[in-house]
Amino acid sequence: MDRNQEIALTQMRKSIEKLGSSTESYGEKTLMRFLIARSMNPEKAAKMFCQWKKWRAEMVPLGYIPDSEVADESAAEKVYLQGLSKNGYPVAIIKLNKHFASKDQVQFKKFVVHALDKTIASSFNGSEIGNEKLIGILDLQNITYSNVDTRGLITGFQFLQAYYPERLATCYILHMPKFFVTVWQFICRFIDKATQQKMRIIMSEEQKQEFIREVGEDVVPTEYGGRAELVLLQDVVVNY
Repeated sequence: MDRNQEIALTQMRKSIEKLGSSTESYGEKTLMRFLIARSMNPEKAAKMFCQWKKWRAEMVPLGYIPDSEVADESAAEKVYLQGLSKNGYPVAIIKLNKHFASKDQVQFKKFVVHALDKTIASSFNGSEIGNEKLIGILDLQNITYSNVDTRGLITGFQFLQAYYPERLATCYILHMPKFFVTVWQFICRFIDKATQQKMRIIMSEEQKQEFIREVGEDVVPTEYGGRAELVLLQDVVVNY
């Protein structure tokens, strides 16, 4: 860590204290994610950190969301957790053709948090370092208009950027149909530039091969050109 980062961290801690909160039990790597997300501005990073702590306390009082609280969403079998990529990032796959807009928005939001927390937790044994990242794969193959949940997609991405800063390494989007292009352009209005820059829409065979190389054949499922079998999120056991 360079001198400028150390100064920014010190200023951020002081700003957090002024806001009536504390950084106790949170290491430098966790705090740095908030600083990076706010362009190394200590005051803005402190505000984001305090909002995140308040949100976690309300949304995830146990520190994780139990399977029992998201049973209906899990039953759709739309999220898969594939192990670690070549760079050591956990790989989560979302099959959008198995998703339909939820009538229970509270449970849906809990499921988003449940899936993100479980994906991150699958990347470490024992204790969290604080700077763990993840790879997301959004598979749009065989989707119809009934699967297009604009509100749900916006919620997912906004949760990711507001409450999981600097957690996303890359999000690959596969099999995007023509009718979804306009939908995606609308969704992007609600996604910040930093997150958009981590999106990779796979269109050509060359891009597909690059995607397989980057993620790793042993992790990419056979249906996408790799050698792995799909593993349902609920079949993966993690220690939070």
